[in-house]
Amino acid sequence: MEQILRMNPRGIRNNNPGNIRRSKDKWQGLRDEQTDPEFFQFVSPAYGYRALIRTLQNYRRLRGLQTIREMITRWAPSTENDTGAYVRSVCREMQVPDSWVPDVDDRETMCGLAAAISRHENGVDANISDVERGWELLNEE
Repeated sequence: MEQILRMNPRGIRNNNPGNIRRSKDKWQGLRDEQTDPEFFQFVSPAYGYRALIRTLQNYRRLRGLQTIREMITRWAPSTENDTGAYVRSVCREMQVPDSWVPDVDDRETMCGLAAAISRHENGVDANISDVERGWELLNEE
């Protein structure tokens, strides 16, 4: 069983489908013990999706980022990623141009964007019920 768990992508093992790097942020749903030195670990995938969606919303609200290209460039900087390939991957998955301006308050839009980011990060399809539960957790605050 342990070998099967290690075969899962890191973001899936950590319940952090967006691979959010550890920082001083105190996200809801963090595991009590953080054993991954680089990435947050959440108690469930839904809390990982909640953090991913909230981060994207804050890109708009706090940083003024508008387009999908601007958001992904911030999410996956070129110092660590092939950002152009990341943007193309997410846009292809969502069937939108990179100049598209997502509605960060729309459930379907944000769940789709979170699922597309998770797919790119982990190489596997997102469990949409986990993504939707992450959205619901945002609205329980």
